[in-house]
Amino acid sequence: MDDKKYILFLSFALILSSLLIYFLHFLIFRDIKHLLSYFLLHLAFVPIDVLIVTIVIERILEHRDKINKLKKLNMLIGAFFNTVGEDLLKIILKADKGNIKSILKISNEWDNKKYEKIKKLLKNYNYDIDIEKINLYELKNLLDKNKEFLLRLMENPLLLEHDEFSELLLAVFHLADELHKREDLNNLPKSDLNHLKNDIIRVYKFLVIQWLNYVKHLKDNYPYLYSIYLRSNPFNEGSVIVTENN
Repeated sequence: MDDKKYILFLSFALILSSLLIYFLHFLIFRDIKHLLSYFLLHLAFVPIDVLIVTIVIERILEHRDKINKLKKLNMLIGAFFNTVGEDLLKIILKADKGNIKSILKISNEWDNKKYEKIKKLLKNYNYDIDIEKINLYELKNLLDKNKEFLLRLMENPLLLEHDEFSELLLAVFHLADELHKREDLNNLPKSDLNHLKNDIIRVYKFLVIQWLNYVKHLKDNYPYLYSIYLRSNPFNEGSVIVTENN
């Protein structure tokens, strides 16, 4: 039985059951006025019932489901940064021509307002790199080595819930393809270098903003992991993961 037939059958069965119960009530008590009064009283409550069930309760369940999906998605984003993202950032940061390192020296004093302020700043930041300072072979090997991992991430249906992370992965795949198709990365013409530079900057912008979003997620939900990320911040050259006791 398909879904439509099942719904029709169930609806008919429920309506018939209700009519039979009302008829049984009439046979026993023989009070049609009371029966009609009872029926209209409950009928009047139906719109309120629909409001509560379909709007209030459904919205609460949708919100809870969305939160659970975002938690799972952030686990994927964390796996991405632990496996590929942080190393990718470190390679590109060596060539950054701006002051992004000073902007992203995150500390425990940063509150939500500070994160939102920095995120707006980063969306308008002039991302620029010196392509000569990037080890293209190191970049190519990193992406080739993790290609299967990145493919598995792309296949995850949770990505439908997060356009920004999907765009980051697409930009990374495009860069990986561009590097993979060039066998000799040492003697590229200027036009080719400029093309790769633009591809790297596209990845860089998505990468930085996603990194900041993920760190804020850790701050709000996992303080112990947040502490580790502060001590291993790739934008802070003086950060150390191991702390010494005095």
